[in-house]
Amino acid sequence: MRRTLAATTTALALLAVPGPVLAADARPDTYLVSRDPVVRPEGIAVTPDGTVYVTSVTTGAVYRGRTGQPELRPFLPPGGDGRSSAAGVHADHRGRLFVAGWDTGTLFVHAPDGRLLARRTAPGAALNDLALTRDAVYVTDSATGTLWRAPLDGVAVGGLVPWLAATDFPTAPGFLNGIVVTACGRLALVADQGTGEPGTERLWRVDLAARTVTEVAVTGGQLGADGLLLEEDRLYGVVNAPDGRGGWRFTVDLALLAADRRSARVIGRSDPAGLAESPTTLARDGDRLLWVNSQLNAAAPAPPFTVTRVTGLR
Repeated sequence: MRRTLAATTTALALLAVPGPVLAADARPDTYLVSRDPVVRPEGIAVTPDGTVYVTSVTTGAVYRGRTGQPELRPFLPPGGDGRSSAAGVHADHRGRLFVAGWDTGTLFVHAPDGRLLARRTAPGAALNDLALTRDAVYVTDSATGTLWRAPLDGVAVGGLVPWLAATDFPTAPGFLNGIVVTACGRLALVADQGTGEPGTERLWRVDLAARTVTEVAVTGGQLGADGLLLEEDRLYGVVNAPDGRGGWRFTVDLALLAADRRSARVIGRSDPAGLAESPTTLARDGDRLLWVNSQLNAAAPAPPFTVTRVTGLR
């Protein structure tokens, strides 16, 4: 869920597992999520077998489809299990679906068939995005600047506890958003979209074991992103900024990370989208990237709501 410099909306990144590489002509460039006028899609996950999940921040519904098919279908109903809002989403190696419930302050965990397995609450939180390690799930909280953690032990999901508070950051976060973890599971990179003023965006390096936070030195651009995607030393982020002509531009920016993850250099940028699309998060689908057209910042949001292929960047 994004905050633009023009306005704060009421709306991951997530670390997506690369999906199967299909022939380019076997996969649509655009996926229909919903024609329902109240839906605002937000989070996306693509699993290794090509299953796509997309959340709705305004209804809590989760939609499901396949990368080879142009239309998603309702999977988890609006308001089901108390899930009246849904933002970040991630599927684990067991096929369980983890959903950040935004202003419900709740983390939902569902079985592959949609059954509710666990519901864990963080009082007063706006749970935005999440990332999984071998033994825990970490969730960003845009309301309080907290990083929450729930332990994972086999099939058991523990309670959410504050792992880092806003006071543990070098500068109090303005709007924590996307999060990814390194392959070893020790480090996280957390995007902070700041207060809405230029220059307040940050990218934080979090040592999850030591529970310490330092700022990543970013050059060539900014990575105070909505969704994040980490692939070895390449970090992708959905960012928004003024376009220099009185409007706004949304792009996926690509940065190269230093080995110690303490610095990053932006080296590439996708073709842009505007406020009418307002893309949020992204996911890897084999040899391409997909992002969610939320329309959260559009002057007059209107269906259909879609997911589209990111162009101009691989």
